Amino acid sequence: MGDLLITVAPTGAETTKDDCPQLPTTLAELVETAQRCEKAGAAMIHVHIRDDEHRPTLDLQRLKATVAALRESTDLVVQLSTGGSVHDPLEDRLKVLDAEPDSCILTMGSTNFGDDVFLNPWPFVRDLYQLSQERGVVPEFELFDLGQVAALRRLIDLHGLPHGGKVHADLVMGVPGGMPGTADALVAAVAALPAETTSWSATGIGRSTLAVALASLSKGGHLRVGMEDVLTLARGVPVDRNDQLVSRVVELGRIVQRSPMTPREARVLLGMSA
Repeated sequence: MGDLLITVAPTGAETTKDDCPQLPTTLAELVETAQRCEKAGAAMIHVHIRDDEHRPTLDLQRLKATVAALRESTDLVVQLSTGGSVHDPLEDRLKVLDAEPDSCILTMGSTNFGDDVFLNPWPFVRDLYQLSQERGVVPEFELFDLGQVAALRRLIDLHGLPHGGKVHADLVMGVPGGMPGTADALVAAVAALPAETTSWSATGIGRSTLAVALASLSKGGHLRVGMEDVLTLARGVPVDRNDQLVSRVVELGRIVQRSPMTPREARVLLGMSA
């Protein structure tokens, strides 16, 4: 039995194809990436999609086609971003659940995101949460700072547990405007998680990737990695494929005697049907 959930976030919405030609932006590239990452040890894939010009999009038909293709070609848990890019309107972000993913991201508040604002006002958070409960989609609560950890407590008190009865959170660390990617910040955030939390993972952005991964492993947490979050393996060494990042944290897990979960084991952890 594996005890380490590894999520791969292969694309994101910020990096352009011109700046990073190896970024998987077409459906064929995304499917190949998913297959490689599943073989390397990932159990869940966190998906952003692009249009024919490689620009971020929330086009519903493309989302549905992506979910179908990933299910046909892998056993991975398919998680869709409901954030899109920082410029997507809230109403379009709610429609992401129409693509019927296994899981969706539910960000617990607004965040300064570099020079932009990643907008998640409280009424939107509540609407998305209740919609996920109605649709039977398991949310992953995305937390950029301690205020958002507290907001998760408030949401559960108001609306109960998510579909499946499990509470899985992801600490996104190292974003300019969010909590730093340090062990101290991770320990503080984990200590503040609601008692109902059944599992949590951590994501280190950019240079914080390894520090956050090691801190999460030492605290018993899980990991998200991928080219959405980091584009180098070391200073001056670019990532060529997402499975390199998956393989690296599989090795880190092996060192601390933790092994990657299968997609089936991940579904049990997250409260999904097999």
